[in-house]
Amino acid sequence: MTRRPATPLPPPGERRRLREAGDLTRAQLAARVGVRPATVRSWESGRSAPRGRNLEVYATLLAGLTGPAAAPGPDGEKRSVDSAADRQREQSATVVTVCPDQPAGGPSGVVAPEPSAFAQAPPADPEVLGGPTPAQAFDALYSYCAPALVRQTYLLGGRRDLAHESVERAFQQAWDRWPEVARDPDPAGWVRAAAHEWALSPWHRFRRRHRRSEPPPADDDDRTLLETLLLLPPPYRRTLLLHDGIGLGLPETAAETEATTRAAAGRLMCARETVAARLPELSDPRELHHRLAELASTGRPRAAEPPAVRGGSERRARFWTRAAIAFTVALIGTTALTLHTAPTGYEPPVPPGETVRGVPPRVAPGPLSQEQRELRDSLREALPRGTQRLTPRAE
Repeated sequence: MTRRPATPLPPPGERRRLREAGDLTRAQLAARVGVRPATVRSWESGRSAPRGRNLEVYATLLAGLTGPAAAPGPDGEKRSVDSAADRQREQSATVVTVCPDQPAGGPSGVVAPEPSAFAQAPPADPEVLGGPTPAQAFDALYSYCAPALVRQTYLLGGRRDLAHESVERAFQQAWDRWPEVARDPDPAGWVRAAAHEWALSPWHRFRRRHRRSEPPPADDDDRTLLETLLLLPPPYRRTLLLHDGIGLGLPETAAETEATTRAAAGRLMCARETVAARLPELSDPRELHHRLAELASTGRPRAAEPPAVRGGSERRARFWTRAAIAFTVALIGTTALTLHTAPTGYEPPVPPGETVRGVPPRVAPGPLSQEQRELRDSLREALPRGTQRLTPRAE
């Protein structure tokens, strides 16, 4: 007979809400209890119930996530005693996005809560974003958006190193164009679009560091979901992430992917059908939303510090500036050398030679034959010696 724990176990739906309110993933909660993430998923869906020691540990952890008990106030009404962590959790509460009306044949409206894996910190105070220095505004935007962007980009490429590189490169581009980004109505959306474009670039497959595969997630369900996402074409994968993962509306998703609303709806429906064919339990968009958030949270985001990102952008700008200056100097030097060595007058070209016919070929002297040698010897003997050979002979 199972002993009932001292702390009561909340209903299945309340278990998931408490875990998400405590900013814990299923993998983290399963590690604390000592079970697999799939077991925690079964407990939260109500398909199974914990027993024995797991029941006691699980109930105690959920009770700890509930927070302090309600205490009566001076007016006689009960109010909760909020700690600093609770106030911070309330500030970064779950954002609920209601998708607008879809076109004919498109997906139905979905109320998709944005989980902590994709949630970004609330926007900074206008005085902070419009501070005296652009560096402070950039650091604030980076601190708010970088961790969530790393998780989102991981689902697009399936590689942690590529996700970190894409986010850093996107923020470096934002720092290079900071006056434009600062005036943008949605700076976070500008950076997100740049990061997603870099992560989905087809040129990464030619890089040596990306030819080696990254270790897959340890959980079987997470591994299957990641493989299914990577099988989708990049536009379909990005549309599914923006709509069902982040919670953007269909018009916003279509605008960010540079497609029409009808095309974005078709991509979303096709992506959902592909995922549901391999994982039938994810046919519900709400469940798919939570599973995408859990898959993105399997690893700890290790985003670089804002000064390092700004320094990398400035170093790259200095490098290309110096390279442009060096190329310009080399071009000017080459042009000056060409002008100095070029001829100042016109020299007509020498016409090609022509063959003259009727002239015997020029023959070089060769060795004498036997007859020629005999004739030479006889002539030498016949000639008189001395002055006589110079005397003319009268005939």
